[in-house]
This record gives sequence, C-alpha cells and structure tokens, in this order.
Amino acid sequence: MAKKYEVGEVVTGKVTGIQPYGAFVALDDQTQGLVHISEITYGFVKDVSDYLKVGDEILVKILDVDENNEKISLSTRALQVAPIQKKKEQPRKTLQDRVDEDDANGFKSLRDKLQDWIEQSGH
Repeated sequence: MAKKYEVGEVVTGKVTGIQPYGAFVALDDQTQGLVHISEITYGFVKDVSDYLKVGDEILVKILDVDENNEKISLSTRALQVAPIQKKKEQPRKTLQDRVDEDDANGFKSLRDKLQDWIEQSGH
C-alpha cells in the first residue's frame, strides 16, 4: 500500500475485476480493495455484474483497512440513501371478523369445559 487510506474516507477507484462474491477496485497503482457483494447496494444482489463492470470509475467508502494482510474493505452501499421501510398497515376488521373471533373464543371455553364435564361424569 503506497498511500495510507483511512476508514471512512471516500475515494474514487476503478473496477478491475468481478467475482461472484464482489468487485475488486484499484484505488491507486499499487492499492486494491474489495467491495463485497453485500456492500454493493441495499437489497438482494444476485449478480455483481448487474451493478458494476470492469473499467467503471466508482466512488467507494473505506470500511476497513487491514494493513497486516494488505486488504481494504470498500462499500458503494454506504454512499447510498437507505430505502425507507414501509410500515405495513393492518387491515381494519369487519363486523364479520369480530363475530368470528368471539365465536372462536366461545368454542374454546366450551372445549375446556367439556374435558371437565367428562372427568366429572366418571368416564
């Protein structure tokens, strides 16, 4: 590693290779990092090459620098706005839904009592 890269730094790099697990990105002539498939974008990524191509110049954020092994973890996802999680609305209960719930509760208590009645009758 010629230049010292810092975690959190945003730099421009060039995609040099695509693998099933991610994309290799050259940060300078002597330094290369990896954008893991999970760090490409939000959501599921089936194929890295659907998002990146060899030769692409891209902005990446440095997530981790392992100087001992000379590995740099990169992310393009960290530079994107996270999608808003939509809260699922509960459908309103109709009168029929409420009646069915009450009936189910009524049958439940009958079922519980039935066992007591059977035991009391001596069977």
